[in-house]
Amino acid sequence: MEPVIIVLIILVVLVFIALIKTIQVIPQASAAIVERFGRYTRTLNAGLNIVVPFIDTIRNRIDLREQVVPFPPQPVITQDNLVVNIDTVIYYQVTDARAATYEVASYIQAIEQLTVTTLRNIIGGMDLERTLTSREEINAALRGVLDEATGKWGIRVNRVELKAIEPPTSIQDSMEKQMRADRDKRAAILTAEGTRQAAILTAEGEKQSQILRAEGEAKAAALRAEGEAQAVRTVFEAIHAGDPDQKLLSYQYLQMLPKIAEGDANKLWIVPSEIGDALKGLSGAMGNLGGLGGGSGGNGSSGNTGTERREKPSID
Repeated sequence: MEPVIIVLIILVVLVFIALIKTIQVIPQASAAIVERFGRYTRTLNAGLNIVVPFIDTIRNRIDLREQVVPFPPQPVITQDNLVVNIDTVIYYQVTDARAATYEVASYIQAIEQLTVTTLRNIIGGMDLERTLTSREEINAALRGVLDEATGKWGIRVNRVELKAIEPPTSIQDSMEKQMRADRDKRAAILTAEGTRQAAILTAEGEKQSQILRAEGEAKAAALRAEGEAQAVRTVFEAIHAGDPDQKLLSYQYLQMLPKIAEGDANKLWIVPSEIGDALKGLSGAMGNLGGLGGGSGGNGSSGNTGTERREKPSID
């Protein structure tokens, strides 16, 4: 009985192993290559798949999702004989699992080497300045070449990015000095422009201030003149309304004489001819001062020709 039990146990183990090899579960976004006696048979897609145990074998399991592969920095010589180190990143996706398995031995290595050679060809036709400012152009050229070459391998290159472009240290120092000089130049230009603008605004402000000041002084002068004219008119109207006689006018003339003679620098002052008439009228009003009035009247009769010029004695 013991040999029979051992045989049964062996059969059960073989059946279990056969079931495991027969049922193949492929994850989503994956594929598997099946070979029968070393020859490609079919491609297993995602889900539950049945294969012939001990006859069909799984050659390769391939991830169909988009992959990202960074490549190490590669030294590249530009057209002006400068060596730059360029880091690249490739975004690719396997579209045909069979071609990716049988058309190329290692598609990752093949993509890397193709990227390096294509990058050297592209950068070799550009100078350093154009290389640093033409990332989009380089990316588009790389993607076109890689997509065309990897199409037969069952791979689609979606994007190619230049992660970094590092020129030589001496060139970096020169570029930094140039950028610093450009920034200093722009700062000086902006400062000068600000100073000029401030001067222009200051001049315009002073101009407006002078214009407003002149307008204010003109208006003030006009108001003063108008006030003085109004005062003269008021006085004139008041005088005429009061109907003054000759005596009052003569008295007012006498009151004005000291004011005319004020000041030590007045060597010569003019006496109107009407003063004589005023004194004559005033002397007639004051009858008891006949002698004084007669003297004044004599002066008045001699002053009917206009004005008299009298010298004021100087006081040294």
